Amino acid sequence: MRGKVKVKCVNDGTYHEFQAGVNLQEILEQTDIKSEYPIVCAKVNNKVEALDFEIYHNKTIEYLDISVSSGMRVYVRSLCFILAKAVEEVLPNAQLNIEHPISLGYFCKIVKRHDISDDIIEEIKAKMNEIIAADLPFISVEEETEKVVAMFREKGMEDKALLLETSGALYSKYYKLGDSVDYFYGSLVPASGYIHLFELESYQDGMLLRIPNRKAPVTLEPAIDQPKMFNVLKEQLAFLDIIELNNVGDLNKANEEGRITDVIKISEALQEKNIARIAERIAERYRDGARIVLISGPSSSGKTTFRMRLEVQLMANLLKPVGLSLDNYFVDREHTPKDENGEYDFEHLEALDLELFNSDLDRLLKGEKVALPTFNFTTGKREYKGDELQLSKKNILVIEGIHGLNPQLTSEIPTYKKFNLYVSALTSISLDNHNWISTADNRLLRRLVRDYRYRSYSAIDTLSRWGSVRKGEDKWIFPYQENADVMFNSAMLYELAALKKYAEPILNQVPNSAPEYAEAYRLLRFLGYFNSINDHELPPTSLLREFLGGSSFKY
Repeated sequence: MRGKVKVKCVNDGTYHEFQAGVNLQEILEQTDIKSEYPIVCAKVNNKVEALDFEIYHNKTIEYLDISVSSGMRVYVRSLCFILAKAVEEVLPNAQLNIEHPISLGYFCKIVKRHDISDDIIEEIKAKMNEIIAADLPFISVEEETEKVVAMFREKGMEDKALLLETSGALYSKYYKLGDSVDYFYGSLVPASGYIHLFELESYQDGMLLRIPNRKAPVTLEPAIDQPKMFNVLKEQLAFLDIIELNNVGDLNKANEEGRITDVIKISEALQEKNIARIAERIAERYRDGARIVLISGPSSSGKTTFRMRLEVQLMANLLKPVGLSLDNYFVDREHTPKDENGEYDFEHLEALDLELFNSDLDRLLKGEKVALPTFNFTTGKREYKGDELQLSKKNILVIEGIHGLNPQLTSEIPTYKKFNLYVSALTSISLDNHNWISTADNRLLRRLVRDYRYRSYSAIDTLSRWGSVRKGEDKWIFPYQENADVMFNSAMLYELAALKKYAEPILNQVPNSAPEYAEAYRLLRFLGYFNSINDHELPPTSLLREFLGGSSFKY
C-alpha cells in the first residue's frame, strides 16, 4: 500500500496530505485553488511540470495559468500540436513548418504546396475546433530514444528523428493526440479542450497562428503587420534552405561530420555581407542628405559590435563615422520619470533631455561646433568638461540606443537626414519543424554569459532582472522596430552550440530553492539539444565575441 505525501500549495499557502501517486490535476480538483485564467501547469519544487505529473514525495507546488510565460508556453505548444494534427488530417502527407514568431503570433508554412487558399485555411481551422471540441487527451510516452527515433523516421518525420538521434539522451518523451504523434521539448495541457482561444488566418505566403494576449489572455494578441521583419525571416529561411541546415539536428550532424568550420565561415560571411550592404545603402542616402545613423535594438542584440563593424564598412565607403552617446543626455536625476513602483525609470524616453539633444543635433548638422555634455552617474548631474564636436564634410553621426527608432527622439530633425537601423537576434534555425527557437531565449543566453564573464553578475542576478528588461523592451523598443530603414539579423545559426559550454556551468549554479531555478532548468534542457562546438575558429570580429570574449574591438 502506498503511503502519504505532504504538499504545500504556494498559491494559497495551504498544506495538504494525499495518497502517494496523486497527480497535479487531482490535487487541483481536491483543493480550493482558483485563478483568474485557466491553470495549465505547475511548478513542482521550482520545476515546471505538466498537470499529469505524479507526486511520490513531499513537494512544494505552485499552479500556473496562461498569464505567466511558462503557462503560455504550455498553451502555445498544445495549440501547435492541434494545428499539426489538423493539417495532417486535412492535407495528408503535407509538411507543416511552424517557423518563427511574427506579428505577435506564429508564421506557419505548408511546404511544397502553392494552393493554400483561404478555403483550405478555414478547413484547417474548422478541423482544429473539431479536435478541441472532442477534448482529446495529450498522452506523454517515454521510451528509449533509439525506438522513438525509429518511430519518427518511419513516419517520415526526419527532423524530429535527427534532433533526438543527435541529442545524446538515452530516453526521450513524445506525445500522442488521438492517432497523431509529435515531439515538444516542454509540457502540454492535459487535453485539447483546454485550448479556448486562437485564430488561424492567411499571412503573406503562409498562415498566421494567433494566440491569446499575454497580458490579458481573454482576447487575442492584435495582428500587427511586420513586413520588414517578415522579409528578414524569408531571407534567413532561403539561406538555410541553400546550405541544407534547416533544424538543430542538421547542425548537430554537420558538427559530427566535421563540417562546422564551414558553417561558421558561411554564417560569418553572410553577416559581413549584410553589414557591407547596409553601409552601401547609408552611403547612397548620405549623397541624398542623410547625416545621422540611428541604431536601436533590445538587450544583448549585439548592437555595439554591429555598430563597430558598420563603422569599418562606412569608412570603406569613404565616410568618417562619429559616435554620439545618448547616455550623456540624461536629465538630472531629480527630473527622471518614475515607474508605477516609485522607482526611477531610466528607460523612459523622458529620462533624456530631448530638447537639448535635438538642439545639439541641429547645430551639428549646420556645421557648428557644439559643446558636448557628460552625465555623471555618481552625482546624477549633467556636466561639461570641455568636450566639443564639429562635423566635417565626410562625417556621419552614429547614435546607438534603445530609443533610436522612436520618432520623438529626433522629432526636430528632418526624416531625410536620418537612417534608421534595427538590430536583434531576429531568427535562427529551429529545433525541428514544430519547435522554433525563441529570439528572447537566444538573447537571454547571450546576456547570461556576458553578465557573468564581464559584469560579475550571477545567473540569478540576470534571470531575476530579465522580466523587467523585457517589459522595457515591450514599451520602448518593439513598437518602433518597423520604423527601421533596414533590419539586421544578428543571430548566427551556430551560435547556441558555441554558447552552450559557457552558459551551462553558469545556469548549473542556480540552486533548486531559488525562484529562478525553473527558468535555469528550462534553458539547460534547451541547450541539451545542441552539440557543443569549439569557438576557437570564430574570427576576432565576430559579433558573438561581444559575449564570449576574444574580440578585436574595444568595448
